[in-house]
Amino acid sequence: MRDLITYIVFGWYPYLCLTVFLLGSWVRFDREQYTWRSGSSQLLRRRQLTWGSNLFHVGILIIFLGHFVGLLTPTAVFDALGISHTFKQWLAIIAGGVAGVMCFVGITLLVHRRLFDARIRTTSSFGDIAILLLLYAQLVLGLGTIFVSLQHLDGHEMVKFMTWAQGILTLQPGVSALIADVHPIFKAHLFLGMTIFLVFPFTRLVHVWSAPVWYLGRRGYQIVRSQGRLSASATSSQRRGAARTISAEYPR
Repeated sequence: MRDLITYIVFGWYPYLCLTVFLLGSWVRFDREQYTWRSGSSQLLRRRQLTWGSNLFHVGILIIFLGHFVGLLTPTAVFDALGISHTFKQWLAIIAGGVAGVMCFVGITLLVHRRLFDARIRTTSSFGDIAILLLLYAQLVLGLGTIFVSLQHLDGHEMVKFMTWAQGILTLQPGVSALIADVHPIFKAHLFLGMTIFLVFPFTRLVHVWSAPVWYLGRRGYQIVRSQGRLSASATSSQRRGAARTISAEYPR
């Protein structure tokens, strides 16, 4: 029974989450573009938003990139670069810990603001509050895994998660067995992380797809009006002014 649950949660459930994540996002963008927004509440209360939002977004971006590179980069690449599993484990603990604390402070401010400001609470939907609490719980679990990882500094526990994640994406059968004997906090962290992907298309998180990253490479430009057009515009204004004066002095 335990093996069956492990297979369902870590062998079948990831594909359900990825399918809903991709197809759900595409369908929502195609059919409900007016709901494709972050739904900012800045006009209702700016206090706590600046610090909370900035700390949360910077922290979550570092965490996401760390997980993406750390889990999906083949082990052979790290070996070729001379990066040991122990060094990679320490890097994940230190960088992930700093980013996690930043994100935790930021999301704590956002949760407090969302739940305890009467106006913001009234205008918040169930999905707004639910996804914020899901992210909060996921972050707490992620910070909790650091203390467990300190007991596995050889990095071999991390290699299991790398092999599992890469096996899921490459449709390798039986990779769920790699998760069977890991610490329960890692299982909870993985399960909740996949669940966030599952509910992603139905929440305000879809605005992530519209992040204006293309602005980083956009060429700057400045609109300048030529002197000739300025002279023509001034002459036209003068003529209109003279016409009004003549009309006032010699009414019909």
